[in-house]
Amino acid sequence: MKSIAFHLNCLVQGGAERVVSNLANQFAKEGIKVYVATEWYDEDEFQLDERVTRVHVGLREGDEKKNRITKFFLRIKYLKEFVKEYKPDVLVAFAQRANYRALMAAGNSNIPVVISIRTDPVGHYDAFSDKVQIKWLFPKASGCVFQTTGQKAFFKPYLQDNSTIILNPVNPKYFGVEHPQVKEKSVVHHARLVDFKNQPLLCEAFVEVHKKHPDYVLKIYGPDSFDGTKEILDKIIADNHAEDYILLMGGSDSLEKEIPKGEVYAFTSDWEGLPNSLLEAMAMGMPIVATDCPCGGPATVMKDGENGLLIPIKDKDALVNGLNRLIEDKELAAKLGKEAAKIEEITNAEAIFVQWRDYLDKVIENFKER
Repeated sequence: MKSIAFHLNCLVQGGAERVVSNLANQFAKEGIKVYVATEWYDEDEFQLDERVTRVHVGLREGDEKKNRITKFFLRIKYLKEFVKEYKPDVLVAFAQRANYRALMAAGNSNIPVVISIRTDPVGHYDAFSDKVQIKWLFPKASGCVFQTTGQKAFFKPYLQDNSTIILNPVNPKYFGVEHPQVKEKSVVHHARLVDFKNQPLLCEAFVEVHKKHPDYVLKIYGPDSFDGTKEILDKIIADNHAEDYILLMGGSDSLEKEIPKGEVYAFTSDWEGLPNSLLEAMAMGMPIVATDCPCGGPATVMKDGENGLLIPIKDKDALVNGLNRLIEDKELAAKLGKEAAKIEEITNAEAIFVQWRDYLDKVIENFKER
C-alpha cells in the first residue's frame, strides 16, 4: 500500500474521529501517503500529522442554498472527484452516511472501498431507507471493519467473508496506571451524561448500595450532553437526599489519576458500539460491573467472572448485586482488575495499527486479483 484515503464527516473529538486521526498519523509515519477527506471543519478537532493531507469534499460556497436532494448528489459528486484526482490505493469510510457516500462515489471504480461500522446497527441501520441502501450498496464494499461480533451478525449476508473485527485503540495514558495503596470507598464511572449511557440506572442502584454500604460514594465523571440526562440525575439525587454520596464530577482531563482511586467501576449503557470508556476502565485495571449491552461490545472484550462481571441491561437488581459483590469481595475484585488490564495486549495503538494495515493490504491484494 502506497496511499490511503479516509472519509468521514469531520474530525471533531469523538470515537470514530479519534480512530481515524490515530490511524492517519500512524500510516503517515510509516511513509504511506495519507488523505483525510471530510465534509466540513469543526471546532475542537483532533490534530493530524503534518504529512497527512486533508481535503474538503463537502458542500461548496453557494451549495447550501440548494435543495436537499441536490446537495446529497453534490456530496457524492465531490467525493467521486476526490477519488479520481488523488487515486488512493484504498478508500476507507467511517460512520453511516460516509459509508453510503463512499460506496456511491467509488463502489464501482477501480479503487477498493472499505467501510466501517461504529455503532449499534439496531436503531441506526434498520430504517426502510437503510435496508434499501444496504442491499444495494454494501455488496459493492471490498471489505468492512466491525468492532463487535453483534455488528457483524446484523449485516449478514452482505458483509461476512470479506470483513474483520478490530477493536478501538486505547489512549496509552490509561495503561500501567498507579493505584493507591488505600483506595477511596467509591464506585466510579466516566462517560458523557447522555440517555443511552443510562446513568439514572446507576444512580438508582447506588441508592440501594449505599443503604448497605453507607460509607461508600458514587463518582460520575463526564460532561453534560444537554439532552436532559443531567436534569434526571439531579432529580434522583434530590429525591433521595443523596447530595453527599452521589457526586456529578463533570469532565476531567486526568481520568487516569481519578478513576483508579475508586474500588469498583460501573458501566451501565443500554446500547453501544464498542465503548471507549469501558476499554479505558479495563486498561486501568478496574474491577468492573458492566451491562451486556447490544451490539455486543462488552461481551467482545469481557468474560463474566474472568475479567469483569456482565449483567443484563436495565436490571437494577443485578447492578446492585454486582456492585455489592465487588465491594465486599476484595480478592475477587483484585483478580478481575488484574485480568481486565491485559486488554493492553490487544488495544495498544501499535497492535491496532498492525491489524488495520494487514487487513487493508489483504483487501487491496484481493481486489487486484479479481
